[in-house]
Amino acid sequence: MKKIYLFVLLFLLGSAGVKAQNDTLTNHKPKIGLVLSGGGAKGLAHIGVLKVLEREGIKVDYVAGTSMGAIVGGLYAAGYTSSELDSIFNSIDVSALIKDYIPRISKSFYEKKNDEIYALTLPFNNFKIGFPKALSRGMYNYNLMNKLLAHVRHIRDFSELKTPFLCIATDAETGEAVVLDKGYLPQAILASGAFPSLFAPVEIDGRFLIDGGVVNNYPLHELKKMGAEVIIGVDVQDGLKTSEEMEGAPDLLLQISNFSTINQMNAKKPFTNIYIKPDIVGYSVVSFDSGEVIIKRGEEATEKVIDELRAIGGTPKVKENHYVEKYTDSLNIKDINIDGLSKYTQRYVHGKLGFKPFSKVSFDQLDKGITQLNGTENFSSISYKFNRSTTGEGDDLDMDLVENPVNRYLKLGVHYDALYKAAALVNVTQKKLFLKSDVASIDLALGDNVRYNFNYFVDNGFYWSVGINSKYNKFSRDLPYSMMVEATGGDLDIDGAPSKFNVDYADLENRLYFQTFYQQKYLLSVGFEHRYLDIKSKTLRQEDARFDASHYLGGFVNVLVDTYDNMYFPRSGFLLKGEYRNFFLSSDFRDNFKNFSTITGQVGYATRITDKLAIDLKSRLGAVIGNLPSFGFGYALGGYGFADRDNLIPFYGYDLLGIGGDSFIAGTIQLDYEIFKKHHINFSANYANAGEDIFSTSNWFSKIKYSGYAVGYGMQTVLGPIEAKFTYSPDTGRTYTVFAVGFWF
Repeated sequence: MKKIYLFVLLFLLGSAGVKAQNDTLTNHKPKIGLVLSGGGAKGLAHIGVLKVLEREGIKVDYVAGTSMGAIVGGLYAAGYTSSELDSIFNSIDVSALIKDYIPRISKSFYEKKNDEIYALTLPFNNFKIGFPKALSRGMYNYNLMNKLLAHVRHIRDFSELKTPFLCIATDAETGEAVVLDKGYLPQAILASGAFPSLFAPVEIDGRFLIDGGVVNNYPLHELKKMGAEVIIGVDVQDGLKTSEEMEGAPDLLLQISNFSTINQMNAKKPFTNIYIKPDIVGYSVVSFDSGEVIIKRGEEATEKVIDELRAIGGTPKVKENHYVEKYTDSLNIKDINIDGLSKYTQRYVHGKLGFKPFSKVSFDQLDKGITQLNGTENFSSISYKFNRSTTGEGDDLDMDLVENPVNRYLKLGVHYDALYKAAALVNVTQKKLFLKSDVASIDLALGDNVRYNFNYFVDNGFYWSVGINSKYNKFSRDLPYSMMVEATGGDLDIDGAPSKFNVDYADLENRLYFQTFYQQKYLLSVGFEHRYLDIKSKTLRQEDARFDASHYLGGFVNVLVDTYDNMYFPRSGFLLKGEYRNFFLSSDFRDNFKNFSTITGQVGYATRITDKLAIDLKSRLGAVIGNLPSFGFGYALGGYGFADRDNLIPFYGYDLLGIGGDSFIAGTIQLDYEIFKKHHINFSANYANAGEDIFSTSNWFSKIKYSGYAVGYGMQTVLGPIEAKFTYSPDTGRTYTVFAVGFWF
């Protein structure tokens, strides 16, 4: 009987043990790994997949990705939910993702000029023309990732993220795959996505890294090593094309690059427990503008494997538990540590950043500062990271800069207008000519009217900078005699003068100037000026043929505020220009010189009325204080399409330089509608009062003497704007058709 009791007891204990073991196996949740392949814009389908996983309560324990898979995966691992990712990629500037987008307002005045008169810029070292290694340095993306990942900016081991993460990059020198599971997260995920020729390589620990898709576009085995037991894989790679589908060399090159990745995919697919292949045929690696559709395709593909996902078993409140509070406060920058400087000073970098150590800086300010530094083109690589300050609360900003080895550039442009006619622009720019942070530049306009503009500038950042400028301007034009009389304040009196006569105008201007700026918007300059005017006519008799051949010496002060987003087709921003000049000495060719001054000013404001329609309001004035020694200092209005000088002002409805005087005030209103991207139609109206000493009475304000209207079409191209305008003035009943091609110079 005792043996029977013992047997029953052992049986019961054994049964209980087996039941407990079975219950343990039944309740075990396998560790789930998510692998996201690269594919450029097609990788936005990953967001659609994440939406369905969150809805079904699928908790992802590990994430691995390559290229776009690294970007989406890295953000998700850092605590972004699928809906947050959807909002992010729907709000960013699509074109800026592909190339460095530097808003005009973030550029220095020198860099604005560079973008607004040159169609092409090429490296020109050792008098050999080169070409950029990549379309973009990826700074827009880097700034964006730093802002989005600010809440994990101190994490250096990716296993400490909300979800452990790794990504793959390729060593550009050896072709080896590099697993990035430690380091600075924004830098790592952008290295994984540095598509060759589109984005510059990213340097990490002395290795130059490019897109991981070159060697491992689907890091499944690396994910398993992290501890993943069930693999959910999302494949957004292109399939191989038939000969009929390959339309040219680009398709053939892409086909060749896909051979390796597709063979790898075929070998890894059997190890994927749940394989998701979104239908994104017809979309390319740069189809970011189709993001909404691509995300939807990711959702649809995941719905096809919904039964397999539900078999894993859901977890309550996956989305809520995955969410991490983001960092939106300003950064308390204690120190700025800069490595890599030899040509430029820390003071120069601080000036471009717009802030110094021990500053409180918002992410928008940081973004603007880095963008300004990138816009100088003095650095071929810019990277930065945040470390906890060693001197107390706050962050140290650690920057690694690689100075651009190219110090000389060849820049080219073309232009045509009715005043200067056709011209080709050749520029040579030399940086670090004599000093750190200096730049020398010579523009030579070759064509019907040869001109030049030389500038040497030493940029001292926050402190006063110094420069030398010399420019020569010339044109030949038939001008109304009455206009020239008004431009000289009635001083010109030629017996038997024709109603119109030819004028050959040449102007040499040399300046020594000192300037300082604030936030790239406000510029103050003071200095001394030498000017030589050579004005003559072939129409008049010999004794009257030369109007001026004098040297003038004076001083000037000017201020410039410029926040326009676009010089030629502004949609927003404010413009203020003002200059006072006093000439106190002259060689006095006409024997009539007395100390005199000029005042010129311009105010502009642009804003959007709708997404497509913008209004631009401008007002200009100019006046001479004292006696005008030469009509070369007077003001001439009329025509359109040429680079306006301080006294040559475009004005619709009148012939080129058809209105003159020693003073003027003019206003313009323009409505511009962007019918489709970079194509504009516009309507303009301008009004002016000009003549002799118009500000001596109140009539300048109450009486409009000249008016004109224009309707036009403009197109933004790599050469600059191409514009055609039909202009009309009710004052004269005359019409003019105006054409202008290329950037104005």
